Amino acid sequence: MSFIRRKRRNTGGIDISPMMDMTFILLIFFIVTSTFTRETGIDVSKPKASSVKELSKESILIGITRQGTIHINETQVNLSSLQTILRQMMNEAPDRPVIIVSDRDAPSGKIVDVLDECNLAHVRKVSISAAKE
Repeated sequence: MSFIRRKRRNTGGIDISPMMDMTFILLIFFIVTSTFTRETGIDVSKPKASSVKELSKESILIGITRQGTIHINETQVNLSSLQTILRQMMNEAPDRPVIIVSDRDAPSGKIVDVLDECNLAHVRKVSISAAKE
């Protein structure tokens, strides 16, 4: 009797399906639990203040660069159209606060102009953003 020896194929290996499942579960977990911050879309160097307070996440952010350009939601706007935009946003939610995020070196006249437009648009709560000392 002769036996023919067959070579075994090495089909063994590491099963990576459980690892892939865990990766996707963790990915979904981090996407669902993460919070996304809203920014003005411009890079500003905030002035410092000792009376800094946290405000609502549902606020309207108005950014002013050191060159004096005005931005809302990463979109540059003109001073003449700011009042109309603010009125539309305030019609949706009248109690939303407006936060002016201004660069330390921004022209103070531009900040006053933006404050004036906020008042003309009947914004009830206006704050100026600052970094904590």
